[in-house]
Amino acid sequence: MEDSSSQSFFRKHWEGYKEFWSERFSILDNYSPYVQRPTPLPSWSSSDVEEFIASDPVHGPVLKTAREAVNFGLTGSVIGAVSTAGVAWKYSKSLHGAGLSFLAGGAFGWTFGQEIANHWYQLYRLDTMAAQVKFMEWWRNKSEGSS
Repeated sequence: MEDSSSQSFFRKHWEGYKEFWSERFSILDNYSPYVQRPTPLPSWSSSDVEEFIASDPVHGPVLKTAREAVNFGLTGSVIGAVSTAGVAWKYSKSLHGAGLSFLAGGAFGWTFGQEIANHWYQLYRLDTMAAQVKFMEWWRNKSEGSS
């Protein structure tokens, strides 16, 4: 391996950026054993998720809360999309403007709804990613027959 004095200016900066961004996207490391597989995991149903929630006293309730929080995002998305597209259509009578407003309003509404859910369910106190990873691990073991 090269020492830092013999590395080029760009190589030193690239290594710094790579380390910086790998820390920020460490979430990808948690999911890679389940996503980057030679054969994908089979689909699961709501009853499978409910079975996990009942079987894991630590991560089950956290996963259930995270699943309930999705409804806030969906509701916010619908409200944001319809209201934004309605205002755009009322004032512009432009189909493409209303369509783009529908998409943007949906994205903003989803974000706002998720923020409300974050506070409503106090998700900032829970480790939802750990619960999701535990579910994926449980599902992998169950689907491969090693549970």
